[in-house]
Amino acid sequence: MSDTVYKKLTLLHSNDMHGDFFAEKVDDTLTGGVSMLSGYLTKCRNADPNVLYVIAGDMFRGSVLDSEFRGLSTIEIINHLAPDVVTLGNHETDYGVAHLLFLEKMATFPIVNANLYIKSNNTRLFKPYHIVEIDGMKILFIGILTEEVIAQTKGESFIGSYIGIEDAAIEIGKICNAYNTIDIDLTVVLTHIGFEEDKKLAKLLDPSWGVDLIIGGHSHTFLEEAEVVNDIVITQAGTGTDQIGRFDILVDTTNNKISSYKWSAVPIEEDTCPKDSRIRSLINSIKEKTDLKYAKIVANFDYELTHPDRWRQTELGGVFADAMKESLGVDVYLMGSGSIRKASMGPIVTFQDFSECYPYDGKSYGLKVTGEQFKRMLLHVYRDEAWIGNHTEFYQLSKGMRVVYSKSQHRLFECKLNDEEIQDDKIYSIGIQEFHFNNLKDFFNVDLEEIKQNGEPRVLTTSDVQTILEYFGNNKHLGFDVDNRLEVLE
Repeated sequence: MSDTVYKKLTLLHSNDMHGDFFAEKVDDTLTGGVSMLSGYLTKCRNADPNVLYVIAGDMFRGSVLDSEFRGLSTIEIINHLAPDVVTLGNHETDYGVAHLLFLEKMATFPIVNANLYIKSNNTRLFKPYHIVEIDGMKILFIGILTEEVIAQTKGESFIGSYIGIEDAAIEIGKICNAYNTIDIDLTVVLTHIGFEEDKKLAKLLDPSWGVDLIIGGHSHTFLEEAEVVNDIVITQAGTGTDQIGRFDILVDTTNNKISSYKWSAVPIEEDTCPKDSRIRSLINSIKEKTDLKYAKIVANFDYELTHPDRWRQTELGGVFADAMKESLGVDVYLMGSGSIRKASMGPIVTFQDFSECYPYDGKSYGLKVTGEQFKRMLLHVYRDEAWIGNHTEFYQLSKGMRVVYSKSQHRLFECKLNDEEIQDDKIYSIGIQEFHFNNLKDFFNVDLEEIKQNGEPRVLTTSDVQTILEYFGNNKHLGFDVDNRLEVLE
């Protein structure tokens, strides 16, 4: 029997970058941005030839540099970072699947995804795996996408996806079984399903398939250390470019497994990460094209309004919900909390601030619902999953609403509109965004056919962005008090 052979590998990873291209001052230290991220990657690659860099989804959205050019600029920037493998996130589909396939042609890096397929003939849209050969090692990467992409692509009737993690586990097994005979030294699943779902997925994977690592995204989880489930190491690197995940692995190439590893989240800071002047010049040249358009002031708030997270009523969320309610003339507007992408905005708001905060333009629909249906919708939104950090849909209530919900009893103690209890048999007009209308059953637990019995849904606006900006332009010095709209009892 031959002696065991060990080889070193450094595996660097990012996820949920969301157009976080520029460095920022944090406690007087310049932090993040792709210039220093690129500098760190170059430093690592120069120090050791056995270095790989991967991205676990959501390169797009979050920056006007991305949205203005519909991802073209982002692909150009990521090309410069030269990742070895990238998997898709849900926001890679924001500009449409056809446009995503165009962007793939621009990419100089491989994109893997085992989930998306064409319904008519079950043909996958992307290669489900990629094998990287480095220093005599063969490393298998498999890409798995979140269920949320199905919500984003409901309008793409020819596109399908394997839905649950059980189905995803089966697909991983098929790929591993097909390529285990190639003497794969390390198997890495790149996911975009959230950290809690990653742990569930790990439990479903047969150890004989040989999966060693799950590197994930979507839940923006910051970790102190990697977690191990079913002998599979699971991690992700928060969000943005302020840090990068780093594995230093000793690979047992004789037995095709990890012998030992060390993982850490490495801060991207000016003291340790040299700047890449070439990528900085590239970004600045793109930024020059957007500055004039996006410097226009579009709103004045009385003070900075905040949106600390999506699972509570927020100042910024309330202002957005109110803008839509007042403009569209509905009884209640339910603004998707996840549509608001910044933790704060104002008091002076430029078009760039607004576009980065609310990057999703689209239609809004008006529905007629009974009071009983409306309360059922809220109870589904406030189910247990909403409070534990999962990426469930949550909603900002427009003014006039007063809801008191008990977590322990799973019931509404109050559900009022303009100080009057919502009546089960009364009809109310509700406004929601197109994305949420297209996923009515999943997000609200009501069927469209059931709603149609109260009246046909109709488009209230073809552009949420135009509606909100018009409201901001006509209502100066906006402020907001969130205290009375939603009260959650522990």
